[in-house]
Amino acid sequence: MPTPQRSVLRTRIIEWEDGVASPADDYLAVEEPLEIRVCGKPLTVTMRTPGHDRELAAGFLWTEGLIEDYGQIVSIEAVEGAHKGNQIGVELRGGSSEFNGEGRNFIAASGCGVCGKASIEAVRARGLRPVRSEFAIDPEVLCALPGKLRAEQEVFGRTGALHAAALFSGMGELIALREDIGRHNAVDKIVGWALLERQLPLSNCILMVSGRGGFEIAQKAIAAGVPVLASVSAPSSLAVQLARELDLTLVGFLRGRRFVVYAGEDRCVGRRKTVTP
Repeated sequence: MPTPQRSVLRTRIIEWEDGVASPADDYLAVEEPLEIRVCGKPLTVTMRTPGHDRELAAGFLWTEGLIEDYGQIVSIEAVEGAHKGNQIGVELRGGSSEFNGEGRNFIAASGCGVCGKASIEAVRARGLRPVRSEFAIDPEVLCALPGKLRAEQEVFGRTGALHAAALFSGMGELIALREDIGRHNAVDKIVGWALLERQLPLSNCILMVSGRGGFEIAQKAIAAGVPVLASVSAPSSLAVQLARELDLTLVGFLRGRRFVVYAGEDRCVGRRKTVTP
């Protein structure tokens, strides 16, 4: 996967090692704001790594329940004249009358996701449905995913600073991968890719994330119809509760030949027959 333009910045540093300081070159992951505008009005500003901004905007609108169908989208384009291209404009069919986000304010940062959305009650009110999929995965295939994810993290390999989200088939084949300084942005980019490619729902895929499996990551996976969410780190208590309520298989601490299943164990260590896509 080619490195997106402007996602990496080269800089001069001083490296100290074993009592010796010396100048060197290093690479930084770029972090810049992106304002998402809908029908000419600002919706949110998120700190992200530039690249795949159209996917990020589309994925955000979908996973936050602000649109419900690909057909609502007329266009998603960078706003002309915006500083460094850090505005993305979304036009919807029928204008703002088809937009579910009227009156909603979002403040997003690279680390935390959409602030203030801290309860499962908000998801219940939104009406997210349980994941409907008989998909299942062999534990041996699951154990191979972290290595495949890491091998494809090109920007992380240069900077050590980005999160990644990747889609895999039931046979462990990589379908798509996106990196971002924000873990929630990486997932939105993946979901946005699927939306723009008309691949939703992702009912025959595994979503693998490089960080922890927090509440918002689980919510976004469910919104995309993903049956299995796996992470190399721990989930949060709210993520586990949400996964159990809405039939998401939630896997944490996926490292080497060990993982922990917090919800939906029958898709990977239980009764369901492994599905071959």
